[in-house]
Amino acid sequence: MIQCGKKPIIFAVVTCILFTSTLIFSWRDTQLQNNITRKLFPQATIASPAGELCRGKPAQHVITALKDNRTFIISPYFDGRERKVTRVIGIVHHEDVKQLYCWFCCQPNGKIYVSKAKIDVHSDRFEFPYGATDIVCLEPQSCDPTHVSIHQSPHGDIEQLPRFEIKNRKAETFSVDFTVCISAMFGNYNNVLQFIQSVEMYKILGVQKVMIYKNNCSRLMEKVLKFYVEEGTVEIIPWPIDSHLRVSSDWRFMHDGTHIGYYGQITALNDCIYRNMQRSKFVVLSDADEIILPLKHPDWKTMMSSLQKQNPQTGVFLFENHIFPKTVSTHVFNISSWNTVPGVNILQHVHREPDRKDVINPKKMIVDPRKVVQTSVHSVLRAYGKSVDVPMDIALIYHCRVPLQGKLPRESLIRDTALWRYNSSLITNVNKVLSQTVL
Repeated sequence: MIQCGKKPIIFAVVTCILFTSTLIFSWRDTQLQNNITRKLFPQATIASPAGELCRGKPAQHVITALKDNRTFIISPYFDGRERKVTRVIGIVHHEDVKQLYCWFCCQPNGKIYVSKAKIDVHSDRFEFPYGATDIVCLEPQSCDPTHVSIHQSPHGDIEQLPRFEIKNRKAETFSVDFTVCISAMFGNYNNVLQFIQSVEMYKILGVQKVMIYKNNCSRLMEKVLKFYVEEGTVEIIPWPIDSHLRVSSDWRFMHDGTHIGYYGQITALNDCIYRNMQRSKFVVLSDADEIILPLKHPDWKTMMSSLQKQNPQTGVFLFENHIFPKTVSTHVFNISSWNTVPGVNILQHVHREPDRKDVINPKKMIVDPRKVVQTSVHSVLRAYGKSVDVPMDIALIYHCRVPLQGKLPRESLIRDTALWRYNSSLITNVNKVLSQTVL
């Protein structure tokens, strides 16, 4: 049996007490120094002890509400174009949200750095109380953080905060030339035939990816989307914004208690640009009933190559929208098998409305996403480089929808059959999709 004397026991106890006291005072000094740093330098970053892993609750959804229920996070993206920052695409209440902080996590040591955010609500809020917002934070210089949490305070429990992966951290080679961003699909969308025709026209013109921010659609439309997802053409981003906010189907605030316009379309467009910043050479901001129709080139690739040569240092190309009313049709291309499919047959609508006096036609865009900072629907808000209006003789937007000048007689409309240049390929391709989905 091993025996222990009193002196060794007393010595061990005293040593333990001294060691514990040293740790406590060291921790208190660190906390005091951190508090002083926060007060003197609000933008400063503060490191937690090394050895911790990235903690917090991994975000599970495209839209994540913070506890204040006034801030909604979509996704953070690394943005090193001016300085090393994380740009978080989100939605905030323009008055109620006064301050936010980024809690960065560095790998592999798991250090946490806290940095005060700049809250930049986009200027095109159209008087709605909530708007698309960039939450921008300087990143720590000592590491390239892999994850970030957003919080109303620099203090708190990291374990309780949602954690988001910072995208675009690694440079990639372009996987596609053109990506079309469609936002948002809502209202039990069921314009099946026109949607298929638009996607097939996009593919003929050179598109490899179509991203859809989907709120809801019909069962038949779900079947079509499933086909395109399996084909690899379509990528669906779930967009349940009406689970968080009262949404309007109008772009203007009507003082009706709604929170945000057009199902958060502008937020979705900005997210789509950053989501494809390193994946796609060009991003096309368009709706499902709109097709940018080249008039002097066979496809978008040759058109954009020509436009870029003529307009160096340009990152934004704007195309003029022209209405082809679905109420005025022709009997040409009356394909019997298509008549059972819900939606519009665009080949039968080749009369466009004339320009209105003193009314500027809205525009949609093909952009170099690496040159865009913030976008609206019909123009960019902030960008590097120039924006150019593409002349109508080069291309126009074929927009088949309800008329804006519904009282005009048919003879006052302009017959424009440019779409028919693609009729053979379009009919063949649409029939193949219909045979595998609807018919």
